[in-house]
Amino acid sequence: MIKHDSIRHLVTQTILNVVSSTYPELIPQVLAKEALEDEIYKALVLAPQSELGDLAFGCFILAKNLKKSPADVAKAIAAGIMDTDLKAVAAGPYVNITVASAIHGEQVIRKILDGSYFKKQLVEKSPKTMIEYSQPNTHKELHVGHMRNLCLGDALVRMLRYSGREIVSSTFPGDMGTHVAKCLWYMKKHNQEPEPETGKGEWLGRMYSKANLLLEDQNGTPQEAINRQELTAILHELESKSGPYFELWKTTREWSIELMKKVYKWADVTFDEWYFESTMDTPSAQWVKELYAEGKLELSEGAIGKNLESENLGFCMLLKSDGTGLYATKDLLLAKHKFEDVKIEKSVYVVDMRQALHFKQVFRVLEILGFEQAKNCFHLQYNYVELPDGAMSSRKGNIVPLTDLVHRMEDHVKTTYLARYTNEWTAEEIQKTAEQVAKGAIFYGMLRMDTNKKIVFDMNEWLKLDGESGPFIQYSHARISSLARKFPRTSQQVKWDVLTHPAERQLLQALFGFNSSVAQAAENFKPAAICTYLYELAKKFNVFYHECAIGTEKDEALREARLALSSAVGITLKQGLGVLGMPAPEKM
Repeated sequence: MIKHDSIRHLVTQTILNVVSSTYPELIPQVLAKEALEDEIYKALVLAPQSELGDLAFGCFILAKNLKKSPADVAKAIAAGIMDTDLKAVAAGPYVNITVASAIHGEQVIRKILDGSYFKKQLVEKSPKTMIEYSQPNTHKELHVGHMRNLCLGDALVRMLRYSGREIVSSTFPGDMGTHVAKCLWYMKKHNQEPEPETGKGEWLGRMYSKANLLLEDQNGTPQEAINRQELTAILHELESKSGPYFELWKTTREWSIELMKKVYKWADVTFDEWYFESTMDTPSAQWVKELYAEGKLELSEGAIGKNLESENLGFCMLLKSDGTGLYATKDLLLAKHKFEDVKIEKSVYVVDMRQALHFKQVFRVLEILGFEQAKNCFHLQYNYVELPDGAMSSRKGNIVPLTDLVHRMEDHVKTTYLARYTNEWTAEEIQKTAEQVAKGAIFYGMLRMDTNKKIVFDMNEWLKLDGESGPFIQYSHARISSLARKFPRTSQQVKWDVLTHPAERQLLQALFGFNSSVAQAAENFKPAAICTYLYELAKKFNVFYHECAIGTEKDEALREARLALSSAVGITLKQGLGVLGMPAPEKM
């Protein structure tokens, strides 16, 4: 185990030494010293209340191996800790440990200030992992609902890379299928609007919504059968890669990809690999036919696939009776490419919860086909984003287009928060800050909820400067930056032991837990945990800011220590926001 947390490591070593001298029979008869050290490190948790200490150690495993009461072991360990930098108190089966401010300062704060704290290896060797996320469809407009997937996937990539893992990021846009045929059908046969000079990707999305509305209106009429035939003919033309609809597809597809790239640039998201359904379509169907010829798949009512009914997974259809493939067909071939060509050992798919059965089937078929990596495939499910009045649907056209939303949020920030700086800041500074705050509001709003919970998008709530929001954390960072500009530190020598106020102690306790919080959040694919950490840290700083004089403190040693502590909080907030893909404005 990599013991990346220096405070925990110090406490671990102290407890290990006490246990070794108090219970020599435990080593090596019961536990090897290295194994015991790992057990102690893992058992250390934050004290339930900051006034009780910095860390709490549960003595349950030791007591079990020693065949003693956990409370008795706790008393013995607390009595044996004689280090002047550590204060230990037994509390039932736990030992609560308080670490001297000077140790916090030297082991954590100073390393945060020089940047070395954020360069520690947090995990041991891990498998090469691909995170596949943001699978938008071409010929549809990107809307606020797409942002949960984008924010979640990007945060996972950043968190896992920060913790030291080898990550390959990828996207798999859907540029084939019925939705494309509908959009092209409407453009050629029914559209009366002139093609716009700009915003063509967004315009395509409106064409798609109009196509759906028209088709729904004509359902139940003689025109319905004609429409179905025309859409089928368009799909066949796209599959054959020739004809006027195919040429229109090539042109309009680029409009959609341009829109995607514009959004990704705004979000500061990049992908190592771009895959498209169109490139997987024909070869995936061919591969399925080969697998069937080899006896690895089976026929059912004219369709080719794999019967998984004995595992309560139904029949995984891979080729329909008319010879066309499905999503599962393409996902199988793409997985094969990932395993064999990109050499990944683990694959994470960030896709909403509606596709749970799909991925269970795909992963099981991959396993049956002999891909060892199948056991390391994981579907990271998430719930939907809704508006206050209900669900969104590109098909029905009741969406909040992302580009419109971003501009509205930026205008709100400029009008509500930044108008007072019109004569102090340049127009460029105001615009940049508005962009950063809008992005922070969207990303934090999308990430703060656990993935299994729905998100209700409310622009005004997400943009608040108080309460749990991205702008609140950004504002806390900007406040610290302003403090540093107004009261620059005059010395690099800091007397950390003067930091004894409860608000100071709470910040010290919070700061040493940053790396552990990120490492655990990355391990569990839970960026919401980092959101919670940053929110709590920002709240603690605001308590400190109001209760303790900082730049105006007359005691020079205390002022320098508080300024250094403030800077460390600001740096950590910025680092944490960055791990979530969010900017940290220098002023707000």
